[in-house]
Amino acid sequence: MHILLGLLGTIVTILFLLSRLADAGISLGGLNPFLWRRRRAWRQKFEGNPLFSLDDPMEIAALLALATAKADGDMSAAERQELLRDFENTFALNARQSSELLTAGAHLLGDGQVLREHLDDMLANSKSRFSDAQRESAVSLMERAANVNGAPSAQQRALVDRVRRQFAPPQGSKGTWA
Repeated sequence: MHILLGLLGTIVTILFLLSRLADAGISLGGLNPFLWRRRRAWRQKFEGNPLFSLDDPMEIAALLALATAKADGDMSAAERQELLRDFENTFALNARQSSELLTAGAHLLGDGQVLREHLDDMLANSKSRFSDAQRESAVSLMERAANVNGAPSAQQRALVDRVRRQFAPPQGSKGTWA
């Protein structure tokens, strides 16, 4: 009996000390690995770049076309009008929706440095959401955006080629039985 009373006293003392620590602002909940993982995931989502949280293939394709148009500097009025027309025709949007898509993409893209540096990471997370037809349409949209002012610049060609390589189906080694 005395062992049981000692054990209960110890448990009550530990709970009381944990309560006093919590009142003082010291929480031992941070030691919970599941809570730590949830907090880390939320922090990355909240503080991370919104480019990497895009889900919709239409938004990603529009952003890639906009990045192609802005690859060699600011976008000209002719490039803007051509992009708006391409958004309306390709995505079946009205003029207001295509303008909103262009404006949101320009805000997300900024100067485009983050996209150019981390293009492979962004597409690796989202290319599984694209169908084959959407991949081809996104690359052709980028090519049209690059060819608005004549021949595309070296930066535009490099960006289109990188996206084309990312969207290309993986090619395995062709052996006897493969």
